[in-house]
Amino acid sequence: MTPLIVALDFPRAELALAMAARLDPQQCRLKVGKELFTSAGPALVEALQKRGFQVFLDLKFHDIPATVAGACRAAASLGVWMLNVHASGGRAMLEAARAAVDQSPGPKPLLIAVTVLTSLASQDLREIGCNADPAAQVMRLASLAAEAGLDGVVCSAQEAGALRQKWPDLLRITPGIRPAGASLDDQRRVLTPTAALAEGADYLVVGRPVTAAPDPATALAGLIAEIESVHPY
Repeated sequence: MTPLIVALDFPRAELALAMAARLDPQQCRLKVGKELFTSAGPALVEALQKRGFQVFLDLKFHDIPATVAGACRAAASLGVWMLNVHASGGRAMLEAARAAVDQSPGPKPLLIAVTVLTSLASQDLREIGCNADPAAQVMRLASLAAEAGLDGVVCSAQEAGALRQKWPDLLRITPGIRPAGASLDDQRRVLTPTAALAEGADYLVVGRPVTAAPDPATALAGLIAEIESVHPY
């Protein structure tokens, strides 16, 4: 399996399923985020899984510990491959999420903590009262996630190398992946797929470079070829 996770950032189930029909579950996993899950619900996740895809449920839970624990239990019951919470929810919330996933029957999804969104720069952090730069804040939140026993973190590929050195067993999931020459869209801290893997990323989240391409399967194949030229999997 490749390290690629294709983000199904669509507003309706039929669009997401049409895109999934053009992709191979042996070549990528799929990410279902807030807009699509709010619109289509668990049925969409189940439909994707029936097609053979492993699903990353990207809902970024962030609430009081009991509420997040309940949400994690519900997500785990769907049989998803991975789910995530915000590390900035604090230690008690992270530990409650870990316990909820551990106590769920059946296969346990990977539990990942979001550190600093790749759309945020230093000025954005200052505006919300955080005086650390993004890299320092990522390290602080990753430390909290590691101490709470989570499986990994969502981070920029630019921070993946430092995280690999500090916590080698902590998975690093990196959005903001763009092929060379592609539009940055609303991402700021981005790298190419090969550069991200070289920095220490374990999984790469890619959206519009695949889903907005005239031929998504060809675009995905191009990314895989780019990766295999440097990092055989």
